[in-house]
Amino acid sequence: MTTFEVTNQIQGLTTEEIEERLKKGQSNEVQSQTSRAYRRIIFENVFTFINIVLFILGIALVLIGRPFDALISVGVLIFNSLIGAIQEIRAKQTLENIQLLYQPKAIVVRDGEEKEISPTEIVLDDILKVGPGDQVLVDGPVVGSGVMNVDESQLTGESDLIRKEAGDQLYSGSFCVTGSGYYRAEKIGDDSFANQLAAQARESRRVLTPLQKQIDVVIRVILLIVIFLEFLIIANDLVRAATLPEEVEHATIIASVVPTTLLLTIAIAYGVGAVRVARFGALAQQANAMEAMSNIDLLCMDKTGTLTTNQFRIHALHPIGIKEEEFSRILGVLAASEQVQNKTTKALAATYPFEARQFVTEVPFSSALKWSAVSFDDADFHGIYALGAVEMLRPYLGNAGDEDSPTWQAIEEQVDEWSGQGLRVLIAAHHPDPQLLVDQGDDSRLPNDMVPLGLISLEDELREDVQEILNNFTENGVQLKVISGDSPETVAALAKQVGFDEDIKLVSGLELEQMDDAQLAEAAESGTIFGRITPQQKERLVDALRDKGHYVAMMGDGVNDVLSLKKASLGIAMQSGSQATRSVADIVLIQDSFSSLAPAVAEGQRIVNGMQDVLRLYLSRISITIVLILAAMVIGVFPVSLRQRPLFTTFTVAIPAILLALWARPGAQPKGSSLGRELLHFIVPPTITSAAIGLVLFYGLLDLRFDQAGITVTGDILTAGAEVILMAQTSLVTFLTITGLLLIIFAEPPTEWWVGADEFSGDWRPTILAGVMFIVYLLAITVPIVRPYFEVVLIPWQEWVLVIVASLIWLFTTRYMWRRRTIERFLGIDVGD
Repeated sequence: MTTFEVTNQIQGLTTEEIEERLKKGQSNEVQSQTSRAYRRIIFENVFTFINIVLFILGIALVLIGRPFDALISVGVLIFNSLIGAIQEIRAKQTLENIQLLYQPKAIVVRDGEEKEISPTEIVLDDILKVGPGDQVLVDGPVVGSGVMNVDESQLTGESDLIRKEAGDQLYSGSFCVTGSGYYRAEKIGDDSFANQLAAQARESRRVLTPLQKQIDVVIRVILLIVIFLEFLIIANDLVRAATLPEEVEHATIIASVVPTTLLLTIAIAYGVGAVRVARFGALAQQANAMEAMSNIDLLCMDKTGTLTTNQFRIHALHPIGIKEEEFSRILGVLAASEQVQNKTTKALAATYPFEARQFVTEVPFSSALKWSAVSFDDADFHGIYALGAVEMLRPYLGNAGDEDSPTWQAIEEQVDEWSGQGLRVLIAAHHPDPQLLVDQGDDSRLPNDMVPLGLISLEDELREDVQEILNNFTENGVQLKVISGDSPETVAALAKQVGFDEDIKLVSGLELEQMDDAQLAEAAESGTIFGRITPQQKERLVDALRDKGHYVAMMGDGVNDVLSLKKASLGIAMQSGSQATRSVADIVLIQDSFSSLAPAVAEGQRIVNGMQDVLRLYLSRISITIVLILAAMVIGVFPVSLRQRPLFTTFTVAIPAILLALWARPGAQPKGSSLGRELLHFIVPPTITSAAIGLVLFYGLLDLRFDQAGITVTGDILTAGAEVILMAQTSLVTFLTITGLLLIIFAEPPTEWWVGADEFSGDWRPTILAGVMFIVYLLAITVPIVRPYFEVVLIPWQEWVLVIVASLIWLFTTRYMWRRRTIERFLGIDVGD
C-alpha cells in the first residue's frame, strides 16, 4: 500500500470507520468475472448426455460380467472429458494472466492521506481519486470541486465524452479522459452498475453447434436401436434356450454398437483446433468454439472498441488563408502543449509532432463547450488558439461566420462534403490577444472576432485487417450488422468505410422502443445499422435474430455487450475489453486481432469436414454391424464374436477417424448441401454390399466346412463346430477389414478413379494409412500370441482367395452404386442430372 500527500481538504474515512464497514461486509469483494469457475468447466465437460450414456453402459457391462469392456467405455468418457476440460482450463488461466496485467489500482483518501490499494479493498463511502486514464472502479457521486470528462463507451457504446462535476454520478467500467477529482463509493461489489449488468451473464451458456446436435441425434437414435435389439436378442435367446455366457456375449456385442470412440475423435479434433488457432491469436474458451465459427450466417458487431480502436486519426486538412505547412505546425504545437489530452489532441500530436510551448491559459475540452482553447505569449506563437466543433465556434468567428460571408460559404461547403463521408470535422481559430482567454469552466467564452485558420477532418481508426476480414465474411454469405450506442448516422458512415453497401437501412434505439416483439423481429432482420441501442435492446435484437433461424455471432468489448454476447450462438470478445465481456465470450481475440478470425473460420471448416468423414465411417460400420446382428437372430450363429469386432473396428474406424479429423481440409460446405442426404449417399451402398456379400461369404464357408466335417446344423453346432465357426468368422472379419479400409480411400479419393462416394481429394495420406492398417491387421491375425486374444485363426489360401474375390466384387459393385446414385434413384430423390 502506497501513501501520498493530500493537497485538498477531503479527509476520507478514518481507520475505525473502515474496520466497522469491513465487519459488516461492506467491501468491494465481488465474484470473479475473469472466466468460468473450475467446477463449472469440469461439470459441463463431464455431465453431458453422451457421457451419462457411456457411464450407464459401463455399469451394465460390469453387471453382465464384462469389466474390461466397461473400462473401455468409462475410459473413453474420462479421456473425452479431460481433453475438453484441459483445453478450457488452459484458456481460463491465460485470461487470468492477462487480467493481472490490466489490474487497476485504487487511490483512496483515508485519515486525510491518499493511499494506493487493491480495488477489492475499497469499502462503502470510501473517497477515491480519479485522473486522466484512470478507470472508475465503483459507482458514486463526484465530490469536491473537481471536473472531468468521462468515457462511458464500455457501458453505453457512445463514444462522446461526458462531463462530470460535483454531484454527478460516476459508473464503474467508465474511464476518466480529461480532468481529475474525487468520488464517493456509493455502490460497491455486486451492487455496482457494471457488476449488476455482468451478473446476468454468470449462469452457464453452453450452446451446441449444428454438428454437435446432429451427432447427439445420431447417438440417441443408435441408442434406441440398441435397446430394441437387446429386447429382440433376449427374446431370441429365450426361445433358443441359449446358455448364460451366450446371452452375455450377445448383449455385449449389441451394446458395443454405441460409438464410444466417436466422442473421443470429436474431443481430439476440438482440442487440436483450439491449439492451432491460439497461435494466430484466438483463444477458445468453449471446446466447440472453432467449429461454431464455420456455422455463423450472421455477424453482429459493436462499433466503438470493436470495429475501431476507439482512437482517431487525421483524414485531411483544409487551411484557410495560410499554408498547410503552417497550419499543421499550429495544430502540432497546440496538441503538444495542452495539458488535458483527449483523442483529438492525441491524433494531432501523433500526426504533427512538435515541441510543447509554455501557455498562459488553458480551457480544456468539455462535452458542454465542445471546444478547447490555449493562449500563448511567445513571440513566434502568440495569441489564443481554439479548436472545436464548427457549429460551436461559429458564433465567435465575427463576420467570417455570417451566412453570406464567402469564407463561411467555403467552410460550409467543405464541412458538408466531409460530413457526408461520415468524418468528424473540427475548426481551428485564432485571436491575437492571449489575455482575453479566461478559464471559467463550462461558462468560458472566446473573443467574438476569432479568425478561422482551417478545418480538420478525423476518422475513427479501424482495427487492422478489419475491412479484408469482413469482406471475406460477406463473400462467404455471412450477413453483417452493426449494433452500437453511437448515433445511427455516425455508425453508418463508419460501416461504409469497411465495405458496407450504400443502401444500408438505419434503425435507432428510439424506434425500437416503440415496437412490439413482432415488429422488432422484422426490424432486426431488415436493418443493417442499429444506433443509440441500449444493452437490453442489443440482447433483444440478437434473440430475435436467433428466433429467425440465424446462427448469430456477436462481437463486442464493453460491459454493454455482455448480455448480447451471452444470448448469441457464438460470443467473441476483445482482449482489451471489459473483464465481464471476456468471461462470457466463447472466443477472445488476443491483442484485439481481427486477422485471427480467418484462421478460426478455416479451422471450424476443417473440423466440420473432418467430422463428416468420421461420421460416414462410423455409421457405415454401425449399419453393417446391425444387419449382421439381425441376420444372426434369424440364422442362429453370430457372424462376429465380441473380441473379433474391436479388431476390425479399430483398424478401419477408430484409428483412421482420428487421423482423418486431423488431416481434414478447410473449405465451406456447398450451398444447399444436406448432411443427412450426404450420409445416405455414402452409407447405404456399402452397408448393402458389405452385409450381402459378407453374409454369403460367412454362411457359405460355414455350410461348406460343416459338410466337409460331417457336422449337422443342430443344437450342438456351437460346440461341435467351434473351430469351423472361428475360421468362417476370421474370413468375414478379414473381408470387413479390407472393405472398411477401402471405404477410407473412397472417403478421400486420391485419384479420379476413386471418386463416387465423395469429391476428388488428391490427398494420398488416407490411402497410405489404409495400407499401413492392413499390414498391422495381417500381423495381428498371424502372430500366434495375439490370435487367441482376438479369437481368430489362420485361414487357408483357398479362403484368402474367396475373401479377395468377395472384396473385389464389393469394390466394383459399391463404386457403381455410388456413381450411378442407385439408392437415390430407387427412392425417387432428385440427383441433379
